[in-house]
Amino acid sequence: MDQKRAVIFLTTSPDPEQKIPLMLKDVLFCPILTWVARKLKDDGVERFFVVSGSEYADAARACFPTDTDVTISDQHPRLLDFVSGAQRVTVIPRPVIPAERAGEGYVYSADGSTLAEGWRKAATIFLQNVDGERGWIALNTDADIQDVELHLRDEIVRRHLANGVRVLDPGAVYIDPRAEIGRGTMVLPGTILRGETSIGRDCVIGPNTMVHSCTVGDETEVNASQINESSIGRRTHVGPFAYVRPGSHIGDDIKVGDFVEVKNSTIGDGTKISHLTYVGDSDVGKKVNFGCGTVTTNYDGFHKYRCTIEDESFIGCNTNLVAPVTVGKGSYIAAGATITKDVPGDALAVARVKQENKEGWAARRRKMNGK
Repeated sequence: MDQKRAVIFLTTSPDPEQKIPLMLKDVLFCPILTWVARKLKDDGVERFFVVSGSEYADAARACFPTDTDVTISDQHPRLLDFVSGAQRVTVIPRPVIPAERAGEGYVYSADGSTLAEGWRKAATIFLQNVDGERGWIALNTDADIQDVELHLRDEIVRRHLANGVRVLDPGAVYIDPRAEIGRGTMVLPGTILRGETSIGRDCVIGPNTMVHSCTVGDETEVNASQINESSIGRRTHVGPFAYVRPGSHIGDDIKVGDFVEVKNSTIGDGTKISHLTYVGDSDVGKKVNFGCGTVTTNYDGFHKYRCTIEDESFIGCNTNLVAPVTVGKGSYIAAGATITKDVPGDALAVARVKQENKEGWAARRRKMNGK
């Protein structure tokens, strides 16, 4: 059985100001070629041929899932071999983007022998006596992208609304076409969902939140924060004003509060990082409590080091954990400590200068300064 095929011409713009082909530019954070590839795959296309020079081959390949059968070449004989004998081939001869309510005229299809014969005879990629395909909008300039972007944003929002997602103000959110959102989730104004993002059911995302290429579990809230290339578990609360950087894995029932930054770290279930804390390059266990102002000092100017904080530890306020260091299970760190050595399980670590009160010192200082 012949596989459905598609040929996409990655044509360059005649405008000298256009540095890359229009098909590689983004619409709603997603390359136009990715929009095209996803639409064609949904229509059952299994094999692709992208006509492109080698300078854009890597960028074009990245627009397809890794398991896609795609050839990228600008060699005419290879293109003719690809279409010859195919029962039906969809041809994208110019920059276009799929849209539900678009008409026909910019994309066509024909049997492979018709295409091969036509392209052998003519220098043009536009052929006569072929079937026009509906559902595509032509793009010529960056201004066209600007015009179509809001239309496509509204299409995406309508699609999520039909699937049971709540969007409080549809005109104030921007959702990548690759993003998935579970039923019952509320998307609040100022939310931006980018990349291969997956949001679970019954979540609250926003207001003023960006989620970039993340997985977010059910019943989680991300409030006025940014999370990037990480995973967030179920029933977890992030924000407001939190920053989750790439490579982080935050579990279930966790609090990542205001002005907290997490980077390249694993946070165990039930842990509380409530405010003004930096957790970087760390492996944190379950039910750990971080006091306000805790810092994992993971960088010495040359190398990054990791901290290990085991289950049920209590980290006092204004603690510095100088990596590499391990805080044992169930241990306590006294407030204001700078920890440079491992702390055994169930121990209390105190690492601060002993307090000394100098009686009358403040009064004498004021007198010296005429106060």
